Amino acid sequence: VFDDEGKDVTPHPLFHSDPNAVVPGQGKLLASSAYFGATGSVVLSSFSMTQTSGANASLGSFSRSHSLTSCYFSDVQVRPEEIKEELTKEDLDRKVDIYLTETETIWILDMPPVVVSAESEDAARVLERNRIYVDICKNRPGSDRFVEKMVQTVNGAAKNKEVQCDKIIMEDKGMMVTSWDLYDSFHVLEIEPTSKAEGSRAPTGKNIKSHPTKEHNQSMSISSERGSTTSSIMISESPVLARIYEEEECHSEAILTSENFQQDLFFMERILMENIFQPKLAAYRQLPVLLDPDVTSDTSGTVAAVEAAKQEEHAKLKKDEAEQKDAFIDPSILSDLNKTPEEIVPLRLERLWSYRCDLTNGHGVSSMAWSKVNPDLLAVGYGGSDFKEQKKGLACCWSLKNPMWPERIFRCEHGVTALDFSMASPNLLAVGMYNGSVAIYDVRSCKDAALLDSSESSNKHTGPVWQLRWVEQDRGATGDDKRERLICISADGRVTEWLIQKRLDCTDLMKMKRTESEKKKLPGEKERKSEALISQQAAGMCFDFHPKDTNIYLAGTEQGYIHKCSCSCNEQFLETYRGHKGPVYKVAWSPFSADMFLSCSADWSVILWHQDSQTPILTFSSAPAFVHDIMWSPKSAFIFAAANESRVEIWDLSVSIFQPVITSFANSRGKFMSVLFAKNTDCLLVGDSEGEVSVFKLQNLAAPNSNKV
Repeated sequence: VFDDEGKDVTPHPLFHSDPNAVVPGQGKLLASSAYFGATGSVVLSSFSMTQTSGANASLGSFSRSHSLTSCYFSDVQVRPEEIKEELTKEDLDRKVDIYLTETETIWILDMPPVVVSAESEDAARVLERNRIYVDICKNRPGSDRFVEKMVQTVNGAAKNKEVQCDKIIMEDKGMMVTSWDLYDSFHVLEIEPTSKAEGSRAPTGKNIKSHPTKEHNQSMSISSERGSTTSSIMISESPVLARIYEEEECHSEAILTSENFQQDLFFMERILMENIFQPKLAAYRQLPVLLDPDVTSDTSGTVAAVEAAKQEEHAKLKKDEAEQKDAFIDPSILSDLNKTPEEIVPLRLERLWSYRCDLTNGHGVSSMAWSKVNPDLLAVGYGGSDFKEQKKGLACCWSLKNPMWPERIFRCEHGVTALDFSMASPNLLAVGMYNGSVAIYDVRSCKDAALLDSSESSNKHTGPVWQLRWVEQDRGATGDDKRERLICISADGRVTEWLIQKRLDCTDLMKMKRTESEKKKLPGEKERKSEALISQQAAGMCFDFHPKDTNIYLAGTEQGYIHKCSCSCNEQFLETYRGHKGPVYKVAWSPFSADMFLSCSADWSVILWHQDSQTPILTFSSAPAFVHDIMWSPKSAFIFAAANESRVEIWDLSVSIFQPVITSFANSRGKFMSVLFAKNTDCLLVGDSEGEVSVFKLQNLAAPNSNKV
């Protein structure tokens, strides 16, 4: 290494070796076992060609192949004191015998063969065993010496893998094809375009092509004989005919869309519906059925047939009444009522008609409500009957004057779960939906849009609104001015009051918290720690306000508890009624007794309660099915209706407390979801999961007696 001036500045080594000194261990033939840390075996390594040349002569070809290989001598034991520190020339020239031995075999993988050579010693033994095995396989079928047994092996740990996907919806579609449709489809390329004149004379060119008319043949022959004169006349007439045809179409469309024509159709529809449903509507309104006034004396045979049919029906009614008396009336009950079987007339159900159309098919009836001022107007809410298959909802207003098509149709983005008419403003219809929103519609308007919606409210519900009602405020504070509140209960555990202003907004009347079940502690049992709850809120399912004190209301929860609450106290419950083992679907105060109320649940039971007692008075259960809805009769303090999944039941507590007096079964396709009594007549409305509302007439319903409560 040179610097800038050219001087040698190469660094010199600090250690200078002596060329005459012998490096220890360089020329040694053998090394001690202590130097290598072994157990006494001596290792020979790195032999040069000069050192191995003498050994090659004595070892032959075998040792020649291993001249450059490291050899391990495990059998040669050399003590450290026998090793000389320095080798002389005589030692180097002396011949040394080297013995190569095989080391111990280390088996890393041992796979025994399944075949042997035919020339091996074990070939005869293997052939004999194979022959014995073949004989055993031949003699095994049907032999009692062999028994088959199951052997359980250890299976690997199973892995569960869940995959979520959208539901695959299958649809069947079909169409009807006629022979001429097939003909036109196969020969559409062969049809030549016709002239405008031919198009103006005939509505379709296909019929002219396949089925030429006589007039068309004549025009073709005349045009061929007279030449260009006739053809020019036909071409000049075609725009005039086309314009006349267009004017006729526009005129007919204007007639169909005119308001006068629509009103005339409306009146005609009313007349036709009244003619068709006149006997049913007369029975609904408890009016006599009118006969045709044109029936004269020469129709005596028809009148006789009508009278014979009436007598036969009367005899059948007598027979049914006798059967129902034998089936439902218990002698002990008759003794308590101080009546004989002849004095008790059983109830009967007669189906009149049903509210149903193409729009409501497949939509479950979730709720029904009568108009407060018009007893002929019924509002029905439609939604999905199964929470897994939610559809778009409908809120329809049906009239008794047209049971075949609703008067108003309000389409909702989500399934309708509850609805109710306002009392102060009868034209307002409040609708609760499955997504937690609340909307108010004006039934006087034919528009589909809602007047008010809770979508912009910051306090809107986060769960389905299972029930809502318009409730009057305390009349003593407002005098003649009747103000009302819109109350809702939702699955998010809140009972809310909605304020109707420029937009919908709500305040909480109660936030229902989960209540721990009261379990009796056995003697000697330790107290268990309370389990952690996923949600502190109890899902609300239904509510009903007291008929006299509008400050008190009952709220049913998904836990199966019924809480008695007050509007003036939103922190705690007044009472808690424990009797149901499943979600409470409906609670209803008795219209005749302010202390009694009913409740129905998913535990297949209906319970009668007294507000001063937390123990059920009576429990009614007749079928293993969910009881979705109940309602007291407005005419009798003993009668109430219950909607099971498979049937609707009418209970008359004056006759029996063990079995319903009337049972009407649903069809195989749907199940009953809700019930509603008519206000002014003895009729019952039942809604099912297929979108049908059936109207039944209760015959022989007793008049209300204020002394029997």
